[in-house]
Amino acid sequence: MDQEILSVGGTCQYLTCENYDFLPFRCESCRGRFCQDHRTEAGHKCAHAGEWAKRRFQQQSHPTSFSSSNSSNQKPTTITATQCSHPQCKTFIDTLNSVGVVCSTCNRKYCLKHRIPEDHECSKIVPLGARQSSGATSQTDKARAALGRLKIWGKEKQAAVLPKPKPSTAASRVVALNQLKKSAKGDEKVPLDKRIYLHVEAEANTTTSKLPKGAFWYNKTWSVGRLLDDAARGLQVQNVNNRGGGEEDRLRVFHVEGGRLLEFSEKAEDVLGQGNTIVLLRGVGPVEA
Repeated sequence: MDQEILSVGGTCQYLTCENYDFLPFRCESCRGRFCQDHRTEAGHKCAHAGEWAKRRFQQQSHPTSFSSSNSSNQKPTTITATQCSHPQCKTFIDTLNSVGVVCSTCNRKYCLKHRIPEDHECSKIVPLGARQSSGATSQTDKARAALGRLKIWGKEKQAAVLPKPKPSTAASRVVALNQLKKSAKGDEKVPLDKRIYLHVEAEANTTTSKLPKGAFWYNKTWSVGRLLDDAARGLQVQNVNNRGGGEEDRLRVFHVEGGRLLEFSEKAEDVLGQGNTIVLLRGVGPVEA
């Protein structure tokens, strides 16, 4: 028989048969090839009779464990392999030609070219399995850090402001307040005797404003919440306090001279003085009791 024809099929492996079959049957128990007459386990007196049925029962009873153990015995291919975790790398790893290396820092698997932490910028990657830092958490951390710095700044300001001033210090305050009044902006409808003049700043690490700071006047009978709304408009800071939402998006007012966050319900004239400085922060959380 021609060699090319012999390469198509196979000889029946039953000892007393050896007939050639172009489409031999495969026994799933012993993995042998047989002709149509001996294709059944009973027909070729299978030495592993019932094995395929046992495997099928195990697969139906424990599909997860069966598939995982079965896949572990397979040779890696481009179908079963994974791609290097580097975003710009298209190399398949865990194949016969390319092994994968797990980075112990970020817990990701890379090809040999990107296995070194510096090659895949490991320091900028959040490790797999680590708790993801949400925007809210990072914003809160920034706000807390900013609040700490402002409290230190407030203590330094208090050291210069709280002691009884000398006449020369009082005079310089009057000059500074007059200069503030000349440069301040505000609602012209606010009566002169009701105006309180303040320095207003936006904390750069927690807020984005078109104007980093400015001089403004407000109605001293206003609540801190209403004053904040007007201050946010003046510095062009996004203000979503009246839309609900969480503390991570809420603006708060820090009084530098007082060294604390102000409650929205407090009256401006009760907690602020002429020429004081307030800072707008976002995501710092509620006022501490």
